[in-house]
Amino acid sequence: MKYDYLINQPRPASTRPKMSAVDRAAQFSSFAALIGLDEQLDETARLVDSKIELSEDEAAMLNGKFQDLAQMLNKNGKRPQIKVHYFVPDERKNGGAYVTKIGAVKRIDDVFFKLLFTDGAEIDVSDVLDLDIMEQGG
Repeated sequence: MKYDYLINQPRPASTRPKMSAVDRAAQFSSFAALIGLDEQLDETARLVDSKIELSEDEAAMLNGKFQDLAQMLNKNGKRPQIKVHYFVPDERKNGGAYVTKIGAVKRIDDVFFKLLFTDGAEIDVSDVLDLDIMEQGG
């Protein structure tokens, strides 16, 4: 045979340092056919809540709480401490999450319909699910 003399020869030793398996695999990672698949699957699996629509009775009760809050704000510039449960829309998919904030209210913006807090936070009135006045403020 033409190349028989090569078959039983020892393998030549490389003068380069041996590369680790991780480094060897990293060479080909940029050629992965499914780049970003893990991130996409994580995003798809991430759960979000739907915004709850209040019944007429619930909306009327919440409106009464807002009126009580507005009256307190108008009395001598008091800044009542409240606990508000509200919806935060998700930036990447339909839905969002309900969160709770406790803080002192500076005022209710009647133009943009927002609750403005002394710490600079703003909450859309339409996103509020529930509101509790904790302290009368000072």
